[in-house]
Amino acid sequence: MFQRPHLQLLIQRIKEPRRFINVLSGPRQVGKTTLIDQLLEQRVNPSHFNSADEAIESANTMWIDQQWEKARFLLQSTNAEDVLLVIDEIQKISNWSTAVKKNWEADTRNKLNIKVILLGSAQMLLQNGLTESLAGRFEVIPINHWEFSEMEAAFGLTPKQYAWFGGYPGAASLINEEMRWKDYVNNALIETTLLKDILLLNRIDKPALLRQLFDLSCHYSGQIVSFNKMLGQLQEAGNSSTLNNYLHLLDTTGFVSGIPKYYKDMLHQKNSIPKLQVQNTAFISARSSKSYSTVIADPIEWGRVVESAVGAHLLNKAIDGRYKVHYWRERNDEVDFVLKRGDQLIGLEVKSGLSNKAKGMQVFQKNFNPHKMLMVGNTGIHWEEFLKINPGDLF
Repeated sequence: MFQRPHLQLLIQRIKEPRRFINVLSGPRQVGKTTLIDQLLEQRVNPSHFNSADEAIESANTMWIDQQWEKARFLLQSTNAEDVLLVIDEIQKISNWSTAVKKNWEADTRNKLNIKVILLGSAQMLLQNGLTESLAGRFEVIPINHWEFSEMEAAFGLTPKQYAWFGGYPGAASLINEEMRWKDYVNNALIETTLLKDILLLNRIDKPALLRQLFDLSCHYSGQIVSFNKMLGQLQEAGNSSTLNNYLHLLDTTGFVSGIPKYYKDMLHQKNSIPKLQVQNTAFISARSSKSYSTVIADPIEWGRVVESAVGAHLLNKAIDGRYKVHYWRERNDEVDFVLKRGDQLIGLEVKSGLSNKAKGMQVFQKNFNPHKMLMVGNTGIHWEEFLKINPGDLF
């Protein structure tokens, strides 16, 4: 079975003598539970695993206390050096962070060596509990969408297949039956995330607007779209503030990001018009009525898919690479992506066709003196090769 690099990191963390709460946070169906299964297969000492899906009816912190007691019983009855406690979908328990903190501190006082891993479907759903109650007690391991090198190694996808079908391992076996693949991604991934991770656990006054915003973002991925223009495209009434909030929710669930414009001034950057960018190109194709063979034969549409694949790769590697992703545009001059780490800037222009004209790169170079300016496409670094690198290594 294919193993993601996160597995070795987890094994290392669990073996360390120091105790931290390890938090695996990421979108649905990117392999968090599979990762835990692989970890438990290699583990010698006792472990206890359970999912808060089992407790959704009671949804109280007593369920967490019960899981902890089972782990303590294992530690005492086996005389093991340590016990691993793993709780999946932790965010579904109300006030989960309070219960985790209480049990963690009790183990610390009583010198009980219980190692803990918490899994959550989205960073936003974990964020408040981590920052408010567990500061100094946890380490986050982000589990992002699968990158091209992983899909190639595990399922033999080509770069073009990856650009269209994206990085969902559970759907990879269906790509030769495209309509069936679309049904799977729409029903098992997109709708499940909307219902369970957003609508069920957040107050959403306009659920139809949220869905329309997601579909609009998939259609316009790679394009700079103002909230006012979005409102003109949407059937459901709303305002810019509501759209901004919903876009943030879509971002934190691993769906769509609103990439900000690069400014030297942080205030202007915060209020900039966003560039819509899917975090997995599977969303573009699943929501499209067109087929892979049709889109790949259209240079303009295929160019947009390739740019979105590059953009998704940049976003998914941003935490690991410790950089921020922006775009830049002034009048008719534009740079597709600007990476920022500390005081260093890298400008990236994506060209999937034969053209290598990029006047915006020259203007950006003159105005900001970046560390590097790179062309990604059929000239410069081939986009297929770019999807294999860690963009953080470019700095």
